[in-house]
Amino acid sequence: MWNAIINYSFMQNALIAALLSSIVCGIMGTIIIEKQLVSMSGGIAHTSFGGIGLGYLLGIEPIIGGFAFAVMAAIAIVTIRRRANTYTDTLIGMFWSVGMALGILFITLTPGYPPDMTSYLFGDILTVSSTYLYLIMILALVIILVITGKFKIIKGYLFDEEYLVVLGINVRFYEYILFIMIAMAVVIMIKVVGIILVIALLTIPPAIAKLFSNRLERIMLVSILVGTVVSILGLVFSYYFDIPSGATIIIVSVVSYVIAYFFKGRKEKVFSH
Repeated sequence: MWNAIINYSFMQNALIAALLSSIVCGIMGTIIIEKQLVSMSGGIAHTSFGGIGLGYLLGIEPIIGGFAFAVMAAIAIVTIRRRANTYTDTLIGMFWSVGMALGILFITLTPGYPPDMTSYLFGDILTVSSTYLYLIMILALVIILVITGKFKIIKGYLFDEEYLVVLGINVRFYEYILFIMIAMAVVIMIKVVGIILVIALLTIPPAIAKLFSNRLERIMLVSILVGTVVSILGLVFSYYFDIPSGATIIIVSVVSYVIAYFFKGRKEKVFSH
């Protein structure tokens, strides 16, 4: 494995992508769980499929199209929800289905043989290109800078919006920023675990972290650590056993959650006696 990392650029790209995605999972996944935005994040993820299909149709990097669709979906969901009193689940269902439908349509209209969408739907970290790697580096850096620079405001938005309003802070502006960053996180995850499984990797590491801490900062840090471990283990298993990387990472994540859950329960039982 380590010889492959040293000798092959695709393994180096995969390892860097795993590390960056773990940082993003730890930060944005915690926010998604604390603000109960899991289903909405799923809607944004599936909407991005339309942009990926458009990327193939236009002959550009598909992930750039996916990023554009994800950001537009995030902005649209926040705007419509605020202005039209539309049920959130209804909005999610609309964007979810339209995004997938447009993706299928654009792929069908693409000249020549239809492209293989497996790596976008189910993930394939071993096929991460240099272009994609540079993109996720930029997006991850933006997320880190925004969250660390505005951490107190983000924390206030998660737990006490009314207090931010009293302070005169533009809550709607930060809500837009937050949803755009969720879109960024989704795009980063697509090649790692795929559109279908993206929410699992964004939520399982923070869920494990929440078993052992209630402090936002600690949850984020532990989530980053957990995400790094499960991503690398999934990468190792998928490489050695020649199995899909995205599904492997998710299975490792779920097994890790089960182990952590029983470990916590056993620890509490011991201390209760």
